[in-house]
Amino acid sequence: MPAQILRGAGLSSRLRDEIEHSIQALAAAGGPAPRLATVLIGNDASSEAYRSSLERTMARVGIDHLRIDLPASTSPLDFTCQVKELNRNSGVTGVLVFMPLPPRLSPAIVQEHLSPLKDVDGITPTNAGRLHMGLPSLRPSTPQGGLELLDHYGIEIEGRHAVVIGRSNVVGRPFASLLMQRHATVTICHRRTVDLAALARTADILASAAGHAGLVDANMVKPGATVLDFGVNVANDKIVGDVDFEQVTEVAGAITPVPGGTGPVTALVLARNTVAAGFAAISGNLDHVEMVKAASNPMSAPLG
Repeated sequence: MPAQILRGAGLSSRLRDEIEHSIQALAAAGGPAPRLATVLIGNDASSEAYRSSLERTMARVGIDHLRIDLPASTSPLDFTCQVKELNRNSGVTGVLVFMPLPPRLSPAIVQEHLSPLKDVDGITPTNAGRLHMGLPSLRPSTPQGGLELLDHYGIEIEGRHAVVIGRSNVVGRPFASLLMQRHATVTICHRRTVDLAALARTADILASAAGHAGLVDANMVKPGATVLDFGVNVANDKIVGDVDFEQVTEVAGAITPVPGGTGPVTALVLARNTVAAGFAAISGNLDHVEMVKAASNPMSAPLG
């Protein structure tokens, strides 16, 4: 039988309601209006496509969006100053810097200088460390969205073998950590993995975040496996994933499409993180960022 298609639409509706209630709770607590600043340096087609998607999502949930565009020639010093200025800007609750950066700029500038309280994609050492320790944090939106999509469709995680293709600090590594916290056994693969196809075929849950169009074909998928495609690639002016969707649909038990799968959920989790950062601004720490979930429950306790 063809695979079950794991579309993000059903979960998106729940997340939008959650964000709406959380914005109301943030205002009632005296917090700032949520506002996301996105920083794009140079021209990258995939980043441009992602930003356009984010803009539409933010508009739908009532979160203001500030675009900051810098030339590819931006110096490390100027970039660092821009990040620090956003840290000081009380009118911005969340900051997202699009990767990859131009070769002359190191991601370490963002990781070392961006305030963890505004780090809505969870890339600073503080948020990454807290995530891996199971503490409240601003979690990377793409892996967190993938986890919530699995839960939404009732995909069993505990005791399963998951193979994650991609070891970035934004998707692969945090997704592996989130799966392990849910008691999955996880193998992380990458471009130097020997016999990637053989390892991939052992997976009950196969996730690809390699950024390589068509990387995963039917030969790499265990019959009945769940396949999460986090890839966002531009090919022939179209957005495509890492997975050969037509082939793999005939083998997998469940699969996310691109577009329409993890993407809409990722954008909404990022929006939710932008609201969560508003709670962090009130308290001055990350201990209350999970208030965004509690806020959707009218019996939840106030921030204190």
